[in-house]
Amino acid sequence: MEYFNLFEKYGHEQVIFNTDPEVELKAIIAIHNTVLGPALGGCRMRKYSSETDAVIDVLRLSRGMTYKNAAADLPYGGGKAIIIGDPSIDKTPELMESFGRFVQTLQGRFTTGPDMGTDLDDFKHAKKYTPYVITWEEKFTSSDDISLNTAYGVYVGIKACLKQVYGDDSLDGRVIAVQGLGKVGYNLCNYLSEEGAKLLVSGHHRDKIDRVIKEFNAKEVGVEEIYSVQCDVFSPNAVGAILNNNTIPKLKCKIVAGGANNVLLNEKEHDIKLYKKNILYAPDYVINAGGVIAAAQTFTSYEYEKAREKVDNIYNILLKIFSISKDEDIPTHKAANVMVERKINKAKKKRKIYYKL
Repeated sequence: MEYFNLFEKYGHEQVIFNTDPEVELKAIIAIHNTVLGPALGGCRMRKYSSETDAVIDVLRLSRGMTYKNAAADLPYGGGKAIIIGDPSIDKTPELMESFGRFVQTLQGRFTTGPDMGTDLDDFKHAKKYTPYVITWEEKFTSSDDISLNTAYGVYVGIKACLKQVYGDDSLDGRVIAVQGLGKVGYNLCNYLSEEGAKLLVSGHHRDKIDRVIKEFNAKEVGVEEIYSVQCDVFSPNAVGAILNNNTIPKLKCKIVAGGANNVLLNEKEHDIKLYKKNILYAPDYVINAGGVIAAAQTFTSYEYEKAREKVDNIYNILLKIFSISKDEDIPTHKAANVMVERKINKAKKKRKIYYKL
């Protein structure tokens, strides 16, 4: 595989392959862009069908963090790490300690924390060797605060979408179709219900569905029916790639705004399809940034009010994106990318890459 061509394609500054045979560590750290500051992004552990798949995954994820952090007005660039292996079998304290030592070699160019396949306890081991890992419990009441902030950001983003479409951001009487009732979906339902929204919900876990029906007077719809229900907002909060050539024609909403990552199967193609259907799409990496905004606050001193104030700004950031979309007659996902790329290009005049003196 021609790795340098691939790195150039995605626009990466640095990709580091890390191995420690004694603990069977195989890890990749990808630093996409540090023009705005040191790279920030999680570390996931999973099995990959090939090393090529692992490389492409970490490149895609780290580039996404550049855009997410920049869109959220955070002073951080984008990075991501992956550890190749089955987290249920291969993960050990010694492996995470070794990973921490490799993170330390970057001297602050990259800070990481829990992601898919890794958790809080894992990074207690890594923290023995580097300060550049996040362990939530040091500043948070619990890791649940991250999903709570993500849900709050989606709630704020939905209000911005309503303002753009209807000229009024009130949720009272608005019909919201919520797909996915995990931590983010559940907390989002709570925020929406408190303001008088009518909830249509769909999920795969009976206990979670029954809970939101009981607590928020929600109405259950089928997992396929959720795409075609008449509603003001369709809010995807589960898996990604759910908006595609099959599902987009079914939509009977004015707005798509949710906490799931990579909602569009093909960003360029399906962003345009929504735009042509006159459906306002809140770019996922913007509206679901509440968690990373809160996590970034741990680098100083975490204060709940300050974190919430920054998450509140998702409202204004989305309105700015919608304005670019309207002025330049481009879909909203492209408008978000344009906003981020302009910010990075402006910052390049002052700094090419981040390094610690």
